[in-house]
Amino acid sequence: MSTTQPIRQLCQLREFENYYQKDRPNPRNYALIIFGLNTALRISDILKTTWDMVYDFDTAKYRPHLQVKEQKTGKNTMIALNRSVISALNALKTTETTREQYLFPSQKHRNLPISRYQAFRIIKKAAIDTNLPDHVSCHSLRKTFGYHAWKNGTPPALLMDIFNHSSYQITKRYLCIEQDEKDQVFFHINL
Repeated sequence: MSTTQPIRQLCQLREFENYYQKDRPNPRNYALIIFGLNTALRISDILKTTWDMVYDFDTAKYRPHLQVKEQKTGKNTMIALNRSVISALNALKTTETTREQYLFPSQKHRNLPISRYQAFRIIKKAAIDTNLPDHVSCHSLRKTFGYHAWKNGTPPALLMDIFNHSSYQITKRYLCIEQDEKDQVFFHINL
């Protein structure tokens, strides 16, 4: 059985991110991918997110943080909403958007979020059409966040806290460290 992988190459990541913005414009699908890549949430928590959690309707401003009680762990987490997320949500938000509406509503049932399967289909379509490897799924968004944060110097202990993992071993598996990355450490150390 194959393991879900992060999207490692930045050029492939950019193509994947922009698929629903440029190739097949769809603000909901684009926002889903950007939100997943930038929040490191599991798909179950992404789909339960409502507009009131990210947008203060009284002040007409985006909240600085998203507060979530994770479905899988039951732990509370606070996530800063960065420019990429806010920009994608801005393109999604309409004058009819309500507080209790899900960010990613089903087209058939506007009062329900899309299903996990539909989220998988959205992500898989973008992955296939941008020629990504076979092992890309909803969880790849979370792993891609971790992989690129780690490559940019974020300490694994901080990533463990961000992911709410109970052990370093789980975080290490998320980073999907490959032999060529280990080799680079040896090649750069010339004592």
